[in-house]
Amino acid sequence: MNGSTATPADVPPAAPVAERLRITEIFHSVQGEADAIGWPTVFVRLTGCPLRCVWCDTEYSFHGGQWHDIDAILAEVASHGAHHVCVTGGEPLAQKRCLVLLRKLCDAGYEVSLETSGALDVSRVDPRVRKVMDLKAPDSGESARNLWSNLDHLLAHDQVKFVIASRADFEWARDVVREHSLDRKAMVLFSPVWSKVEPRELAEWILAERLPVRFQLQLHKLLWNDAAGH
Repeated sequence: MNGSTATPADVPPAAPVAERLRITEIFHSVQGEADAIGWPTVFVRLTGCPLRCVWCDTEYSFHGGQWHDIDAILAEVASHGAHHVCVTGGEPLAQKRCLVLLRKLCDAGYEVSLETSGALDVSRVDPRVRKVMDLKAPDSGESARNLWSNLDHLLAHDQVKFVIASRADFEWARDVVREHSLDRKAMVLFSPVWSKVEPRELAEWILAERLPVRFQLQLHKLLWNDAAGH
């Protein structure tokens, strides 16, 4: 022995470490919001979120979850036979390898959407992904977390969502849309917080202000209430 660290020829190289993500659930359902509403969709819900919106309906995704290899996630998605895939959370971009998953889903030919809070940088998201960016209104308790530079990375197929819990939230969202000309950058969605603002009331506010925004209800809530896995 001469102290050499060379690998003997008969020893195979170490296998690459699999890229993994912590997943709360993967399920097949009907898309309940944004421009893909109504389409059969596979949802990949990543675990973890740095925000704590007071009206959050997916708090069960903040903790726990199971580690999955990204290739195993792709296989599970494929098993459902849907063309649309939504990567959501929690806040999916809190896990850096989410970007890898998004790219591989696009490479596999899916229509891919990303539901993100708008508090984390979206500049590196694959441009083939439809970003659904949720700007936080004051009543969420997290409006200070909005990363306004994200507006510079919106593409025409992206969507900006405002979840409205009060008249004050509505007026804030209205002013943001006008100040940043958001309707010229992407589709703008206004959605009422379940049990906080009556849907008809929000619709009438939008009409009265002649806002160039799309009113939406969460279809999955109408169908399945808040049941996990839908």
